[in-house]
Amino acid sequence: MTYEFLQHYWCFIVSLLGALLVFLLFVQGANSVARSLGQTEEGRRLVYNSTGRKWEFTFTTLVTFGGAFFASFPLFYSTSFGGAYWLWMIILFTFVLQAVSYEFQNKIGNILGPKTFQFFLTLNGIVGPLLLGGAVATFFEGSNFIVEKNNLIDVDAITPIISRWANASHGLDALLNPWVLVLGFAVVFLARVLGILYVMNNVNDEDIRSRGRNRLIGAAVPFVILFVAYLVHLLLKEGYAVNEFGFIYMEPYKYLTNFLDMWYLTVILLIGVVLVLFGIGKTILSKDYVGGIWPAGIGTVLTVLALLLSCAWNNTAYYPSTADLQSSLTLSNSCSSEFTLTTMFYVSLLVPFVLAYIIYAWRAIDSKKLTKDEIKTDHAY
Repeated sequence: MTYEFLQHYWCFIVSLLGALLVFLLFVQGANSVARSLGQTEEGRRLVYNSTGRKWEFTFTTLVTFGGAFFASFPLFYSTSFGGAYWLWMIILFTFVLQAVSYEFQNKIGNILGPKTFQFFLTLNGIVGPLLLGGAVATFFEGSNFIVEKNNLIDVDAITPIISRWANASHGLDALLNPWVLVLGFAVVFLARVLGILYVMNNVNDEDIRSRGRNRLIGAAVPFVILFVAYLVHLLLKEGYAVNEFGFIYMEPYKYLTNFLDMWYLTVILLIGVVLVLFGIGKTILSKDYVGGIWPAGIGTVLTVLALLLSCAWNNTAYYPSTADLQSSLTLSNSCSSEFTLTTMFYVSLLVPFVLAYIIYAWRAIDSKKLTKDEIKTDHAY
């Protein structure tokens, strides 16, 4: 195992976690359309109890994603999580609101009322995917930061801070880029598509399933338009390339070149897109089909994985700086030591066992479809 192999390996692991996180945003997506899926109070509770069984998976994956980034690429962690902290704090705050809302919306003594906490769930369902999608877009569009590694050895430096944000917005300035918003809203509607598909599969209620097919069209159409628009933009735009000496420069059609050079990523991307469209299309066209979450979910993971790898592999700066091009982060200039990456490699061999447990727990939770009788129990949300 070479140092370069370990860098690419951990880039793959982090990208896979990011792809799984986007899939698990179906929890947020379903919550954002809960009022239209379940038009009665009983129907809304069915939706919230369906997603309430899975919100821990999403939150845990988000934390694991951040932890893996911190361990393998600490300079990215300190630059993005430390510099763009307003962006990440808003994301984390809405996820905390989500956890609180599930537990307290129907508790005795809730002075705010159930609708207040249901509003918080809707807020998380929109803001969470929007900002996470925007954060992913910055891997291609760039962020406004400066890296000064010499501060660690400069005795005259006021503070030994390696990286800093170039303005006072601390990450929120990314939302001024229209293409960041395009991908952000694409993720919002993708989360809604996945959320509708999941609820249709998980809840045994004909009223919700029939309404879900209509709502699916309204979510799928804007998602496809926004995603195709951003994909075309990505393939035609300049990218952030790195030469053999670590010098970063702008290269025309860089991401298109990456997909042509790494043909296997193109295959993964195309398979993922086809699976997502298949899951959506068959659900809309077939009244008896409610398993669309599985092809669409697998397709989402494959598509996002291919996109994330295309922004880092093949000599590409995965976290570009719009303030100082040479401050852009690459796999080689932002990773942990070879010893750390090697040690973590052996630890990562336990991941299949963890994944097996997650699959087991998921199947146990979903072994019985949710019905109206479930929400009458004491432990219902």
